[in-house]
Amino acid sequence: MAASSAWHDVPRERIQRFADRALEQVPDLAQDILAAIRREYPGLAFIADESGEPKALVAIRHALELFLEQMTTGSDRPRALPEMFQDFGRGEVTQGRSLDSLQGIYRLGVRLSWRRMAEIGQQVDIPPAAMYELAESAFEYLDVMVAQSVRGYAEAVARQAGERLRLQRQLVELLLAEHRTDPSAFLADRAAGVGWQLPEKVAVAVLLRPAPEAVAPAVGVEVLLDMEGEHPRMVVPDPEAPGRAELLHRAMANWSGAIGPSVPLAEAATSLRWAETAVGMIEQGLLPQGRLLHCGEHVEALVLLPAGELIDELARRRLAQLDECGGPAHAHRLAETLLAWLETRGGTPEVAARLGVHPQTVRYRLRQLRELWGEDLDDPDRRFELELVLRARRLRGDLVPPPD
Repeated sequence: MAASSAWHDVPRERIQRFADRALEQVPDLAQDILAAIRREYPGLAFIADESGEPKALVAIRHALELFLEQMTTGSDRPRALPEMFQDFGRGEVTQGRSLDSLQGIYRLGVRLSWRRMAEIGQQVDIPPAAMYELAESAFEYLDVMVAQSVRGYAEAVARQAGERLRLQRQLVELLLAEHRTDPSAFLADRAAGVGWQLPEKVAVAVLLRPAPEAVAPAVGVEVLLDMEGEHPRMVVPDPEAPGRAELLHRAMANWSGAIGPSVPLAEAATSLRWAETAVGMIEQGLLPQGRLLHCGEHVEALVLLPAGELIDELARRRLAQLDECGGPAHAHRLAETLLAWLETRGGTPEVAARLGVHPQTVRYRLRQLRELWGEDLDDPDRRFELELVLRARRLRGDLVPPPD
């Protein structure tokens, strides 16, 4: 209350009489407030302190005494309330409730207290203007009580979230380990600790951060996230369930990475390996970046490109004939024609349409290919090897992909 307020204009002896009468009634008033709270909130549990008294009753008495002390000393600001008001906020988290009911209880207490203060004010002739200011101070005091509880509530939420993240990371580590036997039994307890139901199948994603401080994808509690490390990991339960793909698409805005195939729970490490391989290829520029790639849609690249050295060795043996073709440009055109022929298994019109060139040009090139490879073009194994190495070259960008 400011020094020029109506409350400060009240004679000190009258304020002291008001305070003395109010302090005498604090124990009974606290009991009345607690009884009203029990009536309004019948399902609320009240915890006792070491002496057996309800902690709520002790807190009400303390709050009333501190308010009266503030009023008689003329302090401009509400004093800090006891730690127990933070405990009440923490308790709401433990009980799984919001702060709504707790704030309602505080308002109920302030309303009942104000009625008693108004009666005492009339008894000792406190002017109405001064009592109005006292009411304003009471509601400021209410704000302090709520702020204390909000602080305790926020601390408890943060601690609870931190503990859940720790348990979730442990669960992810266990899920992604190699298992020789069914891990469901020992995973069940860990999963229950974070409220996660063990699915029959999972898919594992490895993510690329869009920025160092990027907010985690909003995938929902059913999807396990481990945001530690350079590449965050994500375990998606029942990846083929209706709506799951759409959920991931929305949640992964601005994020990129790769998600492995859907596998039984015990084989989650297999899905992780494919996702890690795909992410490595994204970072090398071998697969497109900017979205969550599904490994099942890039099988050719995932199979052929990691085996680069073996493919190159096979290419040296199977494509040696191209070195005899009169220059790199012509060898390149012949390689494209050979791959188009192998993929279509068709005649001149099909190959010409695939390459977008004149059929006469294709006939000329096919005759050259026959001269270079001869009977190898009739051998299924040789054709497979030729197509393998040529597809690998196309994946690397050395050959032009066919038109859509």
